[in-house]
Amino acid sequence: MPSVTYVQSTGVEYRIDANEGQSLMEAAVGNLVPGIVGDCGGACACATCHVYVEPEWLERAGPITANEEAMLDVVIDRRENSRLACQLKASAALDGIVLRVPESQV
Repeated sequence: MPSVTYVQSTGVEYRIDANEGQSLMEAAVGNLVPGIVGDCGGACACATCHVYVEPEWLERAGPITANEEAMLDVVIDRRENSRLACQLKASAALDGIVLRVPESQV
């Protein structure tokens, strides 16, 4: 099982194990990680699972789709490393990934 660390804006960390192929939004919501809401259930339609991917993981996270790009345009404090957790899938390549949770969502 790939492990994922979600770091809150306060510095508190939540390390969880995600099922292979599961979205990192689903893994966060299923493990009650604060700040990851996932209102749309992972349909890339709400941006309430906005995270900042640590720079060393960006390339392994894969490219941003046009849908994700459009949704990222509505987030508060978008950065170069902004992604939607619903579009990131747990895999061996992402085992150990670190995601920073914004202070607030959309």
